[in-house]
Amino acid sequence: MRRREFITLVGGAAAGWPLVASAQQSALPTVGFLNTVSAVPFARMADAFRQGLRETGYAEGQNVTIEYRWADGHIDQLPALAIDLVNHQVAVIAATGGPAAGLAAKAATSTIPIVFVSGADPVKAGLIANFNRPGGNITGISPLSSALGSKRLEILHTLVPKATAIGILVNPNYDAEVHDAQAAADAISLQVKILNASSVTEIDAAFASLKQQTIGALFVANDPYLDSQRDQIIALAARNAMPAMYYTREYAVAGGLISYGANIADAYRQAGVYCGKILKGGKPGDLPVLQPTNFELIINLKAAKTLGLEVPPQLIALADEVIE
Repeated sequence: MRRREFITLVGGAAAGWPLVASAQQSALPTVGFLNTVSAVPFARMADAFRQGLRETGYAEGQNVTIEYRWADGHIDQLPALAIDLVNHQVAVIAATGGPAAGLAAKAATSTIPIVFVSGADPVKAGLIANFNRPGGNITGISPLSSALGSKRLEILHTLVPKATAIGILVNPNYDAEVHDAQAAADAISLQVKILNASSVTEIDAAFASLKQQTIGALFVANDPYLDSQRDQIIALAARNAMPAMYYTREYAVAGGLISYGANIADAYRQAGVYCGKILKGGKPGDLPVLQPTNFELIINLKAAKTLGLEVPPQLIALADEVIE
């Protein structure tokens, strides 16, 4: 082969290299990540999700890409965001942050696999018909945080026995926990006052009304939006000297008084594992909806001391973690 022919051959091959690289890059499977709130407060959950993907052999940017869609608390935007993921031809959709995301994804596609993370009962929400064999194109993780409302209220009453009226801070757009908590309060003759809040200003107003309503303790309901405003709620509870019960350990670790519930970050990790299994050929309808078997009681003694509360020894003995 003459030198000029060799140079032409190599040059032609080199010209094709970017096209080959581009084709390889576009061939990476894409996971759609749909969430009801925003990226910053849910960073730890997104990290846990990516960890689950890694456990099944998928690392973002290496052999899988992730398209994130955050509704920033605007539930009405979820259907459009879900359709956008469908149009991007994602291989699987992780619909997280409550049943609204799962329902939006379910309405957007009957073929693309969906893995939801929802603290509300997924059967009652209309996501699935059966936990063991959900069927169709959907499965997920159900921490059942809302179903633990009565237990959280019982613990809060043990911690603050003199409180005769308890406020429930709830997002009216996602009130799955209120009925359960209300029934538990009635059983122990506690007054319940509902404090609706679906925005920053409404959260401020809810706390401003606490003293006017002689509320002795606060129950913060399981809700993705309220969770995204965690720092604001903890600060307001401290400023108003209000003992408050939360549904996830992140509150207690961040300075809140007490929390009881499933490990939500682990639920997101499990969702990542399920997405990885589906990318490898698993059928969502054959994957049972996972439920937690262990629940965490976290007590922040520093917060209790600031509030002038003496934590009963029986609660200390039951705690999975005590923050000094």
